[in-house]
Amino acid sequence: MDNIVEDEAMRQIKFSVPGQPFGKQRPKFSRAGQYVKTYTPDETVSYENLVKLMYQQAAKGRMFKDEDMLDVRVIAYYEIPKSVSKKKRKLMLEHRIRPTKKPDWDNIGKIICDSLNKVAYHDDAAVVDAQVRKFYSEQPRVDVTIRVIGPNEI
Repeated sequence: MDNIVEDEAMRQIKFSVPGQPFGKQRPKFSRAGQYVKTYTPDETVSYENLVKLMYQQAAKGRMFKDEDMLDVRVIAYYEIPKSVSKKKRKLMLEHRIRPTKKPDWDNIGKIICDSLNKVAYHDDAAVVDAQVRKFYSEQPRVDVTIRVIGPNEI
């Protein structure tokens, strides 16, 4: 699925992050005397690094331009629970039953976009349109498409 549309400027990229979808966790706090230290949980850091790696493998060192307006589409595919019936499994694979469990859609989008800061784009403030969708699949993963949108697109 990894591909890039070739021309003088990067216009679109698609890549996949293998494994169960993961959402951005809240920062943690620890106290050292009268000081409070804020830190990102290890699981979040690991997943962000995986997202960066998958992007870098697909992009081959390319980034979007600072002035680009970006549209990000994220499709999170959750593993089908082993305990479901064949009938329910079929409905899940047909996308007629969709995941209503954590992580929430917004936390999935946030970890993807935050991970790509200074890797795919200068800052995720360049993302002007986004969508996160959740489905079931036999291959859990997160598929990401980032594309440049023009001033005439709404």
